[in-house]
Amino acid sequence: MLDFKHTDRTRREFESLSLEHLDALYSAGLRLTKNERDAEDLVQDTFLRAFRFFDKFERGTNMKAWLFKILTNTFINKYRRRVKERTVVEGAAREAGNERFVTREPTESSADPEQYFFDKLLSDDVIRSIDQLPIDFRLVVILADLQEFSYKEIAEILDCPVGTVMSRLYRGRKLLQKNLLEYAVASGVVHGKQVMELAAVVEEEEAVELLEFKRRA
Repeated sequence: MLDFKHTDRTRREFESLSLEHLDALYSAGLRLTKNERDAEDLVQDTFLRAFRFFDKFERGTNMKAWLFKILTNTFINKYRRRVKERTVVEGAAREAGNERFVTREPTESSADPEQYFFDKLLSDDVIRSIDQLPIDFRLVVILADLQEFSYKEIAEILDCPVGTVMSRLYRGRKLLQKNLLEYAVASGVVHGKQVMELAAVVEEEEAVELLEFKRRA
């Protein structure tokens, strides 16, 4: 006989642990699918699968990481095949998940040209640039820079070595940085001497990060 009380308790426990991560899952789903309807379906499938296998979840461990593992596996197995890469994202979709990219008042470019560049970038440019990354790089950038998972957590979510996570994140960030500089130049946010200064900063940082990456790999 079905224990309805136990089922109800399980549902309440699942909701208390999972619902606080709903917005984060939708934001990541939107960046992966680049379509509001697909993102909603992906999150719904994720929650259904998570509840179905809730007995497999080890209490006291990272619920968010567990949910994101289900989300990424569901996306790779079901949605990735049908999602077409889009170059234009709906305005409402671009607004979702960009809370971490709220621009500030620009500082003086002469004092810190790199900070001036990033301060003047529009949030939409950042989101659009992320959306244009190849999916393997985009996924790692989303998990690391938007959701703030550690290398180890990302490796567990994607079921791959930490070295692979580091490599994809490094390459993804380099592409993102390049795209953002191109957007800034094209939109007139930076120009002339600022472009040369920023390009020099990017090249210098890339060399330093490459050495650090080789050291840690």
